[in-house]
Amino acid sequence: MAHDATSIRIETDSLGSLEIPAEAYWGIHTARALENFDISKRPISVYPELVVALAMVKQAAARANREIGVLDDERAELVDKAAQLVIDGEHHEQFVVGVVQGGAGTSTNMNANEVITNIALELAGREKGDYAYLSPIDHTNRSQSTNDVYPTSIKIGLSLSLRSLLEELDLLRRSFLAKAVEFHDVLKVGRTQLQDAVPMTLGQEFHGFATTLDADYRRLRENAVLLHEINMGATAIGTGITTHPGYASAVERHLCEITGLDLETASDLVESTSDTGSFMSFSASLKRNAIKLSKICNDLRLLSSGPQAGLGEINLPARQAGSSIMPGKVNPVIPEVVNQVAFAVVGADVTVTMAVEGGQLQLNAFEPIIAHSIFQSIIWMRQAMRTLRVNCVDGITANRKRLGAMVGSSVGVITALTPFIGYAAAAALAKTALLTNRNVADLVVEAGLMDRAEVDKQLSPLRLSGLEPITSVIPVIAPEDVPTTP
Repeated sequence: MAHDATSIRIETDSLGSLEIPAEAYWGIHTARALENFDISKRPISVYPELVVALAMVKQAAARANREIGVLDDERAELVDKAAQLVIDGEHHEQFVVGVVQGGAGTSTNMNANEVITNIALELAGREKGDYAYLSPIDHTNRSQSTNDVYPTSIKIGLSLSLRSLLEELDLLRRSFLAKAVEFHDVLKVGRTQLQDAVPMTLGQEFHGFATTLDADYRRLRENAVLLHEINMGATAIGTGITTHPGYASAVERHLCEITGLDLETASDLVESTSDTGSFMSFSASLKRNAIKLSKICNDLRLLSSGPQAGLGEINLPARQAGSSIMPGKVNPVIPEVVNQVAFAVVGADVTVTMAVEGGQLQLNAFEPIIAHSIFQSIIWMRQAMRTLRVNCVDGITANRKRLGAMVGSSVGVITALTPFIGYAAAAALAKTALLTNRNVADLVVEAGLMDRAEVDKQLSPLRLSGLEPITSVIPVIAPEDVPTTP
């Protein structure tokens, strides 16, 4: 596309010169990346926490460089103020390079350098591209390399993004807890291997969902701590070439203040610059959460199956028509979409694992796909948790009549009577109940093994669900002593 002279500026790098749109805050390095990496159709601005983290790193570097005397007060102040505007949410649309890129993140780093530099030039009353006064490399990138800026920014960005994920996870946990309270007295048949087992309450089942999500909440926080080790000051490969001796400690201090995170500079910067194990551990914790959430959704789909020919124990909110051919059909679309998010998170974790393994010698060139995979997983999981809570869990109701009928006819309840009549006698009566379709409690009373009051006591919701312990037993009865029912 042709531009007139007033709508472009000319920028030059070691490869030559390019026309840059005059209004663009990005420059020639970003322009080349736009040509080279037109792949994902997703600019880095789709991950705002990463953009904010990049600006935080540039701001901390400017403050550290000013403090140790390698950047003058005027330029450091301009970079600082420009970075703050990005932190505050301005100019994010200027972060245009694709998230998937070659070069170990150099294009992302240069996109940040150019945008922040040109914002700073405007603040100084100068034209964009006046790099003789303020340079993206010599000033905004002073004491830095992509190889310490980029991984540090990813770690900070993920830490910021995790906050909103944990908020949604806790809200979902609370939603399941509320249902546990609502269903605390609703008896149902438990199942193992999809076969009838002993009774429990629907409240216990939902409380279990809440408990497993609470465990994931704690695991995610624990693994997030691994992201707090940074390698600022490492520059190219960890030797700190081009940096002042006091820079690493200064930039760490400023980054902690800016981010509010308890960051710590790695003790071995060479190792830290080449190692991406913390990303693999964090991704694994996301996968764990996704898999367990998917299992919960499998359970919700099974428990709500029907409405006539399935389990039909609970009712999920009807969200949309389920079929273009079967009138009245309603599908469990919300658990289904969460299942699919979980599948994507598992795939992303495999990608992260392979990218971590693919590192060579002093650097891992594949951090862009690591960043993209984990940021996408966090965002999708956060949104999946929200729709599961708002559009499904909060509106679940119990099919109490059906649950009561199933418990009443279940031979599994006889397990609660084995301390009183013995396993062998209980097994014989269970077989009779299955063959005759008789009520277990009635058979026990008719056999003279227990009176009606004691049977009703032991088969009460509190006893069946284990909430009230059994405190006494009677002698075991041999199977040959159990009267048969004609």
